[in-house]
Amino acid sequence: MTNIVVVFPKLEDAKNLKNLLVRNGYDVAAVCTTGAQAVHCADGLVNGILLSAYKLPDMMYSELKEYLPPGFDMLLLASRNHLSECADVVTLPMPFAVRDLLNTMDMISQAVMRRKKKMRQQPVQRNNDERKIINEAKAVLMERNNLTEDEAHRYIQKCSMDSGNNMVETAQMLLTMADARI
Repeated sequence: MTNIVVVFPKLEDAKNLKNLLVRNGYDVAAVCTTGAQAVHCADGLVNGILLSAYKLPDMMYSELKEYLPPGFDMLLLASRNHLSECADVVTLPMPFAVRDLLNTMDMISQAVMRRKKKMRQQPVQRNNDERKIINEAKAVLMERNNLTEDEAHRYIQKCSMDSGNNMVETAQMLLTMADARI
């Protein structure tokens, strides 16, 4: 489920939007009245959708967009005369139809989920220390259990998946166990 942060200058408007979204199955993580509050909430969530007004007490939508973490998309609700100035964000003119808001939220939510899935599919980038630990664990497995390097790697992978730990933690545990047997 996609995290949603609603930020509007009037708390009552923000709460009404939150209630509308919650009634329609969305998870609203926070309701804010300033851009600073919204940025703080977004930083704690890593990714999601920020539903924002054009102008907030402490900043404009464009400044808020710059401060958002990279995993956040913005849906801007603004009057039609302000929409022509808005670039690089998804916009919805006010007043809006509820179905338009829900369809737009659906579209952005799916884009966030696709981006999240794509990030999970990218191979993990390990630093030299992490690679060294994994290679040491593979060397121990190869020496003690007569495994090839590929077999040792797959063994560490399988143990990692079974235990719910990452490969570096699993390799470290294997090395600790091997040291205890000496």
